Amino acid sequence: QVLLVESGGGLVQPGGSLRLSCLVSGITFSNYGMGWFRQAPGKEREFVAAITWNGGNPEYTDSVKGRFTISRDNAKKSVYLQMNSLKPEDTAVYLCAAAISPTSILMSSEYNYWGQGTQVTVSS
Repeated sequence: QVLLVESGGGLVQPGGSLRLSCLVSGITFSNYGMGWFRQAPGKEREFVAAITWNGGNPEYTDSVKGRFTISRDNAKKSVYLQMNSLKPEDTAVYLCAAAISPTSILMSSEYNYWGQGTQVTVSS
């Protein structure tokens, strides 16, 4: 069974920080690129960040550049998203996903496995 389990979400004030984690099992983790997506009510699922199998070439959507950092630890079979300077518009369910041999890591359709998501709420 393939499982991707996110954790670390919660309620935070604008300007605050959260660190999301995604623990992966059931696949050879190091063979997969990993991504973070988010979905807010009434909006389409949005690409947030992605990282290659060996931790190189991280990519981000423009709205989070300079504030979010994606990383991975293949020994722990985990991927992380450090979120700083959070804004109310960052409020969403954040999901991690795994992709093998993706051609475009910005596209949801490229990912093979998905977690259930963790809620991030940024509010004063």
